[in-house]
Amino acid sequence: MSRQHVRRVLPLGLAMALFSSVSTAQERLPVADARPLLLAAIDAPDGRAHGVLSGPMADAITARFNATSPVHIDVSTERRYAQSGCRRLKVSFWQDGVQLPGEPSARRRTIDFGINYCRDGLPPRSLS
Repeated sequence: MSRQHVRRVLPLGLAMALFSSVSTAQERLPVADARPLLLAAIDAPDGRAHGVLSGPMADAITARFNATSPVHIDVSTERRYAQSGCRRLKVSFWQDGVQLPGEPSARRRTIDFGINYCRDGLPPRSLS
């Protein structure tokens, strides 16, 4: 079976979970937004997924801040809810070499947030 055929047959979440479980720090799944990584983290045995933002949004962010690296995205599971396919996820966006206006030097900047998320894209019905 060809590699191209495998990509079409595997569900997106499963393919991303498999990719993230064998990737190294240098190998990250390119994504246009964080949603595929949220699903991959839900499906991953270790509850984690890693990617790099790609496309026009990534280009605009990198150019705006004269950054020296791509925008990285790390997702990890903080809690598993009773409702199947629902988790509390920690999402981190980070980028090296970000130069903010008024700052003396460029450095790594990180934005962390938590989200209650289910495979269907909705929040869980209960937080238990």
